[in-house]
Amino acid sequence: MPPKHRKLRKRADGDDSHSQAAQDESGYAGMEDWMQPKQLIKPDDQLELSEAELKEEVTRILTANNPHAPDNIIRFSFKDNQFKQVPHVDQLAVHFALEGNLLHKDSEEAKRQLAQQALSELGADFMSGLNRKNEAEEEGEGEEGDNEPEDKFKEMTVKMKKDTKPANQFNYSERASQTDNNPLRERLVQTEPPPRCNFSSNANQWEIYDAYMEDLARNEKLKAASAGKAKHDHKDDHKHKAVAAMEKDNDDLKQSMAQPLMILERMVNQNTFDEISEDFKYYEDPADEYKENNSGNLLPLWTFSNEKSKKQAVTALKFNPRFNDLFTVGYGSYDFLKQGPGLILCYSLKNPSYPEFTFETDSGVMCVDVHPTYPYLICVGMYDGRVAVYNMLQASSKEPLTVCSAEEKHADPVWQINWQKDDIDTNLVFFSVSSDGYVLSWTLIKTSLKMQVKMVLQDSAIVESADTPNMESGTAIAFHNDLDYLYLVGTEDGKIRTCSKAFSSQYLDTTQAHYMGIYKVAWNPFHSKIFMTCSADWSVKIWDYSYHKKEPMFVFDLNSAVGDVAWAPYSSTVFAAVTADGFVYVYDLNINKYEHICKQQVARKKKTRLTHIEFNPKHPIVIVGDDRGYVQSLKLSPNLRKMPKERKAMAIPDPNKVVKDDKKTKEMEKMEKLLALVREPEKGKKSSDK
Repeated sequence: MPPKHRKLRKRADGDDSHSQAAQDESGYAGMEDWMQPKQLIKPDDQLELSEAELKEEVTRILTANNPHAPDNIIRFSFKDNQFKQVPHVDQLAVHFALEGNLLHKDSEEAKRQLAQQALSELGADFMSGLNRKNEAEEEGEGEEGDNEPEDKFKEMTVKMKKDTKPANQFNYSERASQTDNNPLRERLVQTEPPPRCNFSSNANQWEIYDAYMEDLARNEKLKAASAGKAKHDHKDDHKHKAVAAMEKDNDDLKQSMAQPLMILERMVNQNTFDEISEDFKYYEDPADEYKENNSGNLLPLWTFSNEKSKKQAVTALKFNPRFNDLFTVGYGSYDFLKQGPGLILCYSLKNPSYPEFTFETDSGVMCVDVHPTYPYLICVGMYDGRVAVYNMLQASSKEPLTVCSAEEKHADPVWQINWQKDDIDTNLVFFSVSSDGYVLSWTLIKTSLKMQVKMVLQDSAIVESADTPNMESGTAIAFHNDLDYLYLVGTEDGKIRTCSKAFSSQYLDTTQAHYMGIYKVAWNPFHSKIFMTCSADWSVKIWDYSYHKKEPMFVFDLNSAVGDVAWAPYSSTVFAAVTADGFVYVYDLNINKYEHICKQQVARKKKTRLTHIEFNPKHPIVIVGDDRGYVQSLKLSPNLRKMPKERKAMAIPDPNKVVKDDKKTKEMEKMEKLLALVREPEKGKKSSDK
């Protein structure tokens, strides 16, 4: 309150203003004589500061913000009908509050108290004068006309009545009020439903093809129009934008309709190949029960071909480890004088007309492999020595996920490639073997490939010189199923090199297996010591890794170069092979150890050469590729896929003996029985090969 204003104290009931004003202050004058002087009391633990420390200025910055004020107060907003955070928080902190008794002199209450005080003083004077008048009348000394106090009292009373304003009963207002909340409004809009109509039609393969061709022609026309109009004046910019928007809408429509169209296409193909689908699911050749020597046959099913792959050879086949109907086909050329771009197609048994995924490469594809854990990753080896990794989830980009650089690659064609276990840092790893004599390890780190030399194939019997290098050409590689470090490498001169990942220049063992180049080395999926090789010398040989003699257990002559062999996933004694004269051979060592149980010509023409064969991991079918770009699927008859008989339960089982009655154990025992018949003891006569 400004100091120029005088402050008044509220009058208490029953207080006498004259007695308060007449308070005697004389008693305070003598207090200074007997009051003790002030003494400075210091605590015992007070710090002793020097003069410099005492004169040092300590800066303290005081802010108006309250450190204890919360900044996350949430209150309900009736306007927005939701809880909201309070934007402004009161930073005022009241530490002490006391209601005072001072009033401003110009306020109504102060004026009323002043008037009452003056009236009380005037009443006191009037009463004292009246008392004196009465005393004078009694004594006879009073004078007439001495009415000065009474007149003064009346004059003051009239003045107070004039100063007070009457209350206006029509001018009433209440200071405390609460505002009303605006009522919520609901706005509802009702629109007319879009027009609908029922449409039905029969879709067949040629109608879908015509629709695809019309869409392709329309898109090419739009692209040509947009390219031509881009060269015109700016007046046609709005038309160019309309064409671009139309193209974008078409792309969005294609993406949204991709899944329904794929399902529709599979339904149409199932209707088209209905008889083949029925044979695939239900047909079993009844003639197998009456055939001699338990022989069987192969039932042709679908044929997979594409316009882009007709002039190329099938260089690789691989079924997907997770999706049993999906398989990958690599296309290239084995004719070194006719090399061109390669192709990777992923077909499905549900849609034999067109591939699910397509990847084009700059060089011919020589080998492929699908990752067992991540079935969408495909590693590829090419004719120019490069390796690449493709991602089927990014098939729309048509580009590889990563490809090796021109400096870090093989110098010759990559003949085989295999995924391996991840390294310590959980990076993906795969191996490749090439004709340049190197076995390389490739580590996929994000989107780049890191190369490491794992083995250098050298022949120590050949003295290295400028004209005759001692490098060997690797043509096949196979990794052990149980021992992660052990792998076999087949060479072009017919040798099998037993190698370890721990050594890069020393072999564990060497075997002269064939007289010509080895095309395939494959470990048995059930028996960890058995592997198989095939070669251009017309032979297929089965080997025992632990046999003390470096001789094959079984030898089969197929009268033509053997392009590929494969073990059956359901039996340890069944395998299949394809030859250059167009025949497929199926063997079951448990039925016949010397001859095949099925020989069937699959090639469409006499000069067609079969290149690769692969078993389906679930269904009783095989796929065969040739050098004309065709992949033929064949169903095995019941005699070609006989399962081992179940064991008879023992009458009194031995509780101390653990019986392993699983499929792998049965298959191992079946193979061991065959090996016991052909193995020779260390000191025995050598039996003649049949």
